[in-house]
Amino acid sequence: MSIKTTNRCLYKSDFKSFMESDSYSVLGRIHDAFHGQALTTTDEAWMGEIQLLQKVLFPWKDEEAEIIFEYDIPRLGKRIDVVLLLRGIIFCLEFKVGQKDALQSDVEQVMDYALDLKNFHRFSHDRIIVPILIPTKHLSSSSLFVPSVYDDSIYNPLITGGSGLQGIINDVLQHANANQPGTIKDWAISPYTPTPTIIEAARSLYENHSVEDITRHEADKVTTDATIAYILDVINLSKKNGKKSICFVTGVPGAGKTLVGLDVAVKQSYTEEGAFNEDDGAVYLSGNGPLVAVLTEALARDNYKKSREKGDDKKISDSRREVSKFIQIIHRYRDNMLAKIKNPVIDGKLEIDPEKAVKLQQSGYGEVEHVAIFDEAQRAWTHKRIADYLKRGGTYGNKLKVANFPMSEAAFLIWSLDQREDWATIVCLIGGGQEINTGEAGISEWISALNERFPHWNVYISDKLNEPEYAEGKVNELLEHNPNVVFSDRLHLGVSLRSFRAERLSAFVHSLLSFNTNVSELYQNVASHGYPIVLTRSIDKARMWLRQQARGTQQTGILISKVSARFKPLAVHVLPQNEDNAVHWFLEDKTDVRSSNYLEEAATEIQVQGLEVDFACVLWDADMRCDNNQWTFWKFNGKTQWTPEKNIETQKYMLNAYRVLLTRARQGMVICVPEGNECTTPEGFPEDPTRLPIFYDSTYKYFKSLGITEI
Repeated sequence: MSIKTTNRCLYKSDFKSFMESDSYSVLGRIHDAFHGQALTTTDEAWMGEIQLLQKVLFPWKDEEAEIIFEYDIPRLGKRIDVVLLLRGIIFCLEFKVGQKDALQSDVEQVMDYALDLKNFHRFSHDRIIVPILIPTKHLSSSSLFVPSVYDDSIYNPLITGGSGLQGIINDVLQHANANQPGTIKDWAISPYTPTPTIIEAARSLYENHSVEDITRHEADKVTTDATIAYILDVINLSKKNGKKSICFVTGVPGAGKTLVGLDVAVKQSYTEEGAFNEDDGAVYLSGNGPLVAVLTEALARDNYKKSREKGDDKKISDSRREVSKFIQIIHRYRDNMLAKIKNPVIDGKLEIDPEKAVKLQQSGYGEVEHVAIFDEAQRAWTHKRIADYLKRGGTYGNKLKVANFPMSEAAFLIWSLDQREDWATIVCLIGGGQEINTGEAGISEWISALNERFPHWNVYISDKLNEPEYAEGKVNELLEHNPNVVFSDRLHLGVSLRSFRAERLSAFVHSLLSFNTNVSELYQNVASHGYPIVLTRSIDKARMWLRQQARGTQQTGILISKVSARFKPLAVHVLPQNEDNAVHWFLEDKTDVRSSNYLEEAATEIQVQGLEVDFACVLWDADMRCDNNQWTFWKFNGKTQWTPEKNIETQKYMLNAYRVLLTRARQGMVICVPEGNECTTPEGFPEDPTRLPIFYDSTYKYFKSLGITEI
């Protein structure tokens, strides 16, 4: 009997064992492997699929074939209902249990699964893939078997009801002349490997990108080119000498760290002649979900538009797929490596489980890319946060559970690249003072991991990392006894004289939040060079100012901290924490009510970090108040009152949240500190005790004392 689960699926078995098992036993195994709480409807769907397939697959019961339930496509965050590996053919089955009609969106969904396997799944690259949609009550079956226009080894999606599934599988086998029994060895634990064709498309996307419109940088091109050249030199040196290296790149807000990361990924993936470099590829990774979603969608829309203009018959989903090779969520990269380890962890030591991973000649048990570029590396999680997260199985307990996880996220990411047999380079792009979530470790965790666990790695580091906003100014101290460190000013993204605004704005914001004596001087310096910063107590005046400033397609938006709570009286809605919402907020035009330009929904520091608008309103709540030249921090209980926030770490994150918000505008900003509600009830009590003027007045007076122009 061969019935297994892997971290990539909920159930895997040969046909014979599956069909000889009691259907409730199969469901129980799926339940055991499922990390969350299955809904009743989910159970019913699984049971319907199990019972149907135990009948459908009977003609091939004794063949060497495999069935896999709920298969996760590596690093894409997509799951296929059922995969059949029969006579060397991959059948992707998408069930719609109880459904009668075949919807276009369902057909596109199963086709996308087939394309994702073809493009990103190593052991599917050269196989026939057959996507089948099964609305179980559908009354007819497809009779036309033709290869898709996308690739001649992917069939156009087939549609059948439950009663016709056996016949359609048999017809496909005959049409494909698949007469030799056999499954596909190690298919379920196949490495993630993008095909050259998809990377060619990604390169084309980048070369024609309009992503600069949303991550427009202020750095001098000479500066960015020098930084990119330095990183590529480190990569080449690592390859030549068979070494592992890490680069830490700093830059002021708006200096183009994201674009540098994307540019390095492109240049590293191609030879000087323009050919795809199959052996030395790179991937850009970020833990910032909204940033990845917005960048991906911006590139995809741009590619789709250009393709349609050229007369290409292309879907937006194809463009999104191409971008997904190029830009990915760091958590999926991490989860794919977690799927390879021995679980439970014994004696605090991570080890690869050879039953769960395929060892390749160069990458070993690591991922396919030699180079991993981590944007906003300061946001990597502390050991406690990731250990707690993995112990409970994710935020909602529905992911892989790993007890006693022994590393911080930074250490685990280095460990992941260290699994390569040959060489590797990590590029960490770092924003100063931008740890904005509890459990974000900052740069010190990366350095500690290198010192304690990976002393054989070479460290190339920006000479600006010794400044106070990075690791509390202790970087030199932390690296004092590491013999493999090289400091370089070429790893810092500065700005040119003609566009020095970003650096001056960053200095002004730092002084503003630190109550430095030079803050008024810095304000005048910024304001006198064409970057207006104004102050108001009226959200209506703030909206009017933004609309007066913006011209053409320039973008406006309201920004708030995620801890803020009392903006409903100002007719400001908090943008829900969903990546699709961030995409619409950033990318829709002024005719769409979901756009930031409508000035109705306010985005938080979580949604805007790494991105920018042209003109912003930073709407200040009572969560951070000025009191005698120091900040006090407060949290709202969701009902009746604000209470002091005592946790020092949380206070730091709250301060950094406003640092992020104050550096998101490219062209200018208005700071709005509400007046609060001074009205009383007939009995003499405050009408709204959660918005008393005293909560806001001292903050407003501080800003006013700096000479900030009031509107």
